[in-house]
Amino acid sequence: MSKQQVTVPDIGGAEGAEVIELLIAVGDEVAVDQSLLVLESDKASMEIPSTVAGVVVELLVAEGEELAEGAPIVVIEVVGEAAGVDAPATTAQPVSAVTSDEAPATIAAPAATAVESIAPAAADSGQAAGAENVSQTVPIPDIGSDEAVELIEISVKVGDSVAEGDSLVVLESDKASMEVPSPVAGEVLQILVKEGDSVKQGDDLLVLQTTANAAPATIPPASPAASVAAPVAAPAQPAVAAAAVAAGKSAPVGAGNVYAGPAVRKLAREFGVELGLVAGTGPRGRILKEDLQQFVQQSLSGKSSVAVSGGTGIPAIPEVDYARFGEVDVTKRSKLDKLTAANMQRNWLNVPHVTQFDEADITELEEFRVGLKAEAEKRGTRLTPMPFLLKACAVALRDNPKFNSGLAGGGEQLVYKKYINIGMAVDTPAGLMVPVIRDVDQKTIWELAEEVLSMAGKARDRKLKPAEMQGGCFSISSLGNIGGNGFTPIVNAPEVGILGVSKAAIKPIWDGQAFAPRKMLPLALSYDHRVINGGDGGRYLSQIVALLGDIRQLVM
Repeated sequence: MSKQQVTVPDIGGAEGAEVIELLIAVGDEVAVDQSLLVLESDKASMEIPSTVAGVVVELLVAEGEELAEGAPIVVIEVVGEAAGVDAPATTAQPVSAVTSDEAPATIAAPAATAVESIAPAAADSGQAAGAENVSQTVPIPDIGSDEAVELIEISVKVGDSVAEGDSLVVLESDKASMEVPSPVAGEVLQILVKEGDSVKQGDDLLVLQTTANAAPATIPPASPAASVAAPVAAPAQPAVAAAAVAAGKSAPVGAGNVYAGPAVRKLAREFGVELGLVAGTGPRGRILKEDLQQFVQQSLSGKSSVAVSGGTGIPAIPEVDYARFGEVDVTKRSKLDKLTAANMQRNWLNVPHVTQFDEADITELEEFRVGLKAEAEKRGTRLTPMPFLLKACAVALRDNPKFNSGLAGGGEQLVYKKYINIGMAVDTPAGLMVPVIRDVDQKTIWELAEEVLSMAGKARDRKLKPAEMQGGCFSISSLGNIGGNGFTPIVNAPEVGILGVSKAAIKPIWDGQAFAPRKMLPLALSYDHRVINGGDGGRYLSQIVALLGDIRQLVM
């Protein structure tokens, strides 16, 4: 038997996904594809399957840790392997989880690529006492690319004393933020760059004064920081810092004098918080994302006469002790549930909503759909109304391009998309998920029917990848199976429109001579009034009503 290590597979680009549940324990027998644990990212929950069959001999993670692709999970003693084939000794080594707050540490690097510090030649000869001070220029180390990146923050100033490994500057590329550490200890004599500069590997960064016997260590590559999920990033909130000062906090000491990772510094800039005001609880006083969040929460709740929420000037709802009035049961909200709530609040506060209502006569559509039941069974699928709704919205998006656009450049630009991807809200036990059906205009009703069932099943089984919930141009939220005759859906920014669908009902409709029973489908179109005006909305919704009323137009 041999031991094999199972790692996190490709999880669709999710960084810092949290382990929310372990499904196995040491001693358990597992089969290939059996779920080992459940990860939850900013947008989805997913189960990680085993790639081998055998007995679990060691767990390398715990609930609450944050993992990325390639992180080790468990060590499994594989059954059916040739005797005498042993796994490498390093296989069962536990690995520190990579969080979204800190740059990931080097994880068991191979010997051929390991970076070793060069020990001072005179370390044992007592020369430290008489060492001379020398100047040393520190260049930009290997940053994993030959392209220039932006220098977004200088973490030190002239006269500062730095230790080996302390952060000097923060760089940011299109995909990641990274800290550049100091290769040696010393004092900053001169800074050769400024914030906003574009730099690349080998460019001079600053000059340090060091001792002569402190041979410079090999400069390690800059540490990439985990990407911060876009959906939870709030707009800049200078009111936070103002609230902190009003609450009696001390004046900021400057971000360069604090110890924090790039992700935390980026989040602080978005919140408008001076990191010098925040007390760090991490190792060596490092400021964690939780420290920043707690600071913002405290600054905006009860510390001033009027609490501010989200920089909008809206008074916060005071906390209530519900247990004073009777028995209660307190449960912790899931990460996905909280993120959905935050996204809904952000979209509602930032997007000026308008909702228009109408009804579509789907009598013939339903007769056509029901008549295809036998054909659907032969194809191994089910034909629900959703594929027809998707197709109608796709045609209307093609003919009304404003609904297939998005704001950019701080509202100065409007981006027209040449693709048509439509999100489909799915109600799951874990919370609301919106998988995206891509290239709807290019697919047949049968292709859409299969994809709708597949995506809905993935959502309910928590197997959606983040990439499968990104890139939407428009969304559909259907409550048809639940009931109701209307609601106002919230626009899923940066999209500019969403269609709400309620439960169809038979109604008497005047045909010019008499009332006839017709199956009517209530529709509610919400849109971003910064982009869409009433005329645009009326034309779009009227076309959808017409398409659903005569599905022959879908093929025109």
